[in-house]
Amino acid sequence: MFIKSSRSGAGRLSSLCAAVVLSVAGSAAFAQDILTSRAENREQLLLEGARKEGQVVIYSAAIVNQALRPMAEAFMKKYPFIKLTYWRGDTEEIVAKLSAEVRAKNVVADLVEGTGVGELAVEAGLTVPFSTPATDALPEMYRDPRGNWVSTRVSYFGIAYNTKLVPADQAPRTYDDLLDPRWKGKLAWRIGTSSGTPLFLTTIRIARGEDKAREYFEKLAQQKVINFGSGSARTLVDRVIAGEFPIALNIFAHHPLISKAKGAPVNTHLLEPTASTAGTMIVPRGVRHPYAAMLLADFILSQEGQSIFSKAEYFPVRPDVAPLETLAPVVPKTAGVKELFVSSEQLNRYNDSSQKIFDELFR
Repeated sequence: MFIKSSRSGAGRLSSLCAAVVLSVAGSAAFAQDILTSRAENREQLLLEGARKEGQVVIYSAAIVNQALRPMAEAFMKKYPFIKLTYWRGDTEEIVAKLSAEVRAKNVVADLVEGTGVGELAVEAGLTVPFSTPATDALPEMYRDPRGNWVSTRVSYFGIAYNTKLVPADQAPRTYDDLLDPRWKGKLAWRIGTSSGTPLFLTTIRIARGEDKAREYFEKLAQQKVINFGSGSARTLVDRVIAGEFPIALNIFAHHPLISKAKGAPVNTHLLEPTASTAGTMIVPRGVRHPYAAMLLADFILSQEGQSIFSKAEYFPVRPDVAPLETLAPVVPKTAGVKELFVSSEQLNRYNDSSQKIFDELFR
């Protein structure tokens, strides 16, 4: 078994390049054929090719112990002739690392996965189209019709509040509730990431239209929302638990539930419409192990792979794989709350203008 994880393995991953047989330029055409193949003997072709390659590398923003390690172990149990190596980083770190590799024509990753990865990688010209029959089981909104990305897991966004500082019957339940004067200076949100303030602002713009959204933002700006720019997405929830901030906006809605189950003084509410996005998976330009990459893509999107994500407290994209029962309260359909899915294209299209609004009113 050969598994490297997280940031400490980044340097060791680079040494894989010396053992690669195929050159990026010479293999581009044949790699593209297998990446988009829908031939009847596709699976056999993948197995034969993957046996020769013998390895596959994935960069992912998923949690190592909960998701990446179990996914790697299950994949290598099914395909013992393939060594799966992973490197874990935040989305921005992953895209920066991949971009440097593509520019250097020294690509290590065969698959790249994470929240926001798809739109960033496509915009930067780092991807090649791919196709797998596994996508047929996914709702259409989770698939790119051009084949540049496919969704792997869903995220729902809500508020987190400290139950010692904010009584449950007083916690905001609508976006307009956030405008109550009692919350002035007591709201915080994440900056510096596409799933933070840009997503919040974009959701309001799509839901209300530009004029009403602008009116809302001007009122929200009077609340002196605290800009939080350090740590991971989970860090802001931890600060709410610690009592540093009574309420956090636009956090991953399941994070407070996980902590609440462990006794932490925190809870979550979904605001309507509830913003949702999807973690996406791409194949990088210059992929070294296309056969093994497609086997891994198939596995991640299979019922078995999606069940691993579900057990790791993520929300699967396959309708035939249920999320954990403890997380059901933050699934909009289960909670009876309207959902607004913000696609990669929408987030990318609105990003600059939403950032401009943020800079003008909330910086």
